[in-house]
Amino acid sequence: MGPLRSVVLAGGGTGGHVYPLLAFADCLRRHDPGVRITCLGTPRGMENDLIPPQGYDLRQIPAYQLPRSVNMNLVRTPGRMWTAARAAGKVIDEVRADVVVGFGGYVAVPAYLAAWRRELPMVIHEVNVPPGVANRLGMKFTKNVAVGFPNQPSQAESLRDATVVGVPLRRAITGLDRYALRNAARAHFGLRPDLPVLFVSGGSSGARSINLAVSGAAKELARNGVQVLHVMGARNEPVPIPTDLPVPYVTLPYLSEMELGYAAADLMLARGGAMTVAEVAAIGLPTIYVPYPHSNQEQRRNALPVVEAGGGLLVDDAELTPDWLERTVIPLIRDPQRLYSMGAAAGAYGRRDGDEALRSFVLAAVAR
Repeated sequence: MGPLRSVVLAGGGTGGHVYPLLAFADCLRRHDPGVRITCLGTPRGMENDLIPPQGYDLRQIPAYQLPRSVNMNLVRTPGRMWTAARAAGKVIDEVRADVVVGFGGYVAVPAYLAAWRRELPMVIHEVNVPPGVANRLGMKFTKNVAVGFPNQPSQAESLRDATVVGVPLRRAITGLDRYALRNAARAHFGLRPDLPVLFVSGGSSGARSINLAVSGAAKELARNGVQVLHVMGARNEPVPIPTDLPVPYVTLPYLSEMELGYAAADLMLARGGAMTVAEVAAIGLPTIYVPYPHSNQEQRRNALPVVEAGGGLLVDDAELTPDWLERTVIPLIRDPQRLYSMGAAAGAYGRRDGDEALRSFVLAAVAR
C-alpha cells in the first residue's frame, strides 16, 4: 500500500468528535502535505465553527438523530438515512477516497453506510464506554475499530477486539511543557507567578454546579493564597464572584487555547469528558474530576482509571460543595510533592501519540 491519496473524515456535533478528527487531519497532513482530506459535517454541528478555519474542506450532508438501540431494522427502515448515505457517497466518489475514518456523531452514520456499500475500507475511532450509537452501528460493518483508552476493551463487549491507539490530540497539547510555559501563561491571564493556581472548566458548555461550588469557596481559597482561573462556559449564566479578594480570581466565558490554562495550573477541577481526560493525562496535570451526573456514567468511566492510577481525585456532582472544595483543594494545592506525584501518575497513564498510532492503524487497515 502506497501513501494515502484521499481520506474522508466523518465526525461532528460536539467537540468530543471534532477535536480528535482535526488532530488526526493535522497528522495526515504533516506526513503528506499533498493528501486530500475531506471532512463530512452537518449544517448545525460545531464542525462548522472548527473545521474550515483550520483549512480543511468541510462538506455538509443531511444527518438525523438515531434511536438509542442499534439493529439492522434501524438501517433498513428510514428512507432518509439512505438519502443521507447517498449524499455521503457522492462526496466519497467525487474525492476518490481511499478510506473513511469516523469519529462518531450522527454525521458518521451516512459515511459508514456509504463506505459499506462501496466496500471501501472503514475505520472507527471511539473514546467512550459504552460506544456512541453511531459508532455502534458502524461496528456492524467493519472490524477496524480503534479506541482511545486502555480500559475500554474490558468495559464493553462491543469493544473487546478493538485496538488501543490513544486519542489524537492537538500538537499544542502534546508538545506542551507546562513548567516551561507556566510563568508566561500566568502573566497572560493576569495571575501572580508566586502563588498556586486552580484551573476550573466544566467543558465547552460549562457546568453550573461546578461554577456555583467554586464561587462559593472563592473567599476561603483566596484567604489561603489560592488563585483561580475559572472558565464559566459560554452557555452558562455567569455566577457572581466576590470582588474584594486578596489574590486574583480570573473568569472567562470560554477559552480556545486550553493549553495556556493547563500551563498556568497546579491543579484542575473539571468534568470527565473523554477529551479532557485525554488531554490532562497526556500532559500530567493533576485533576479533580466531577463527572456529569445525568447520563449513562461514561464520564465516570473515563476518569476512574486515571484516578485509580493515582493521577487525580473523583467527586460526585452532588457532593461538590464549597466546603468540600475548601477541605480538599487547599491542602492538596499547597503540597507540591503530592501534586508532582499525581502529575507523574497521570502522565504515565496518558499518551501523546494517539494521532500517530491511529494513522498507523488506518494504513494497516487500508493495506488489508
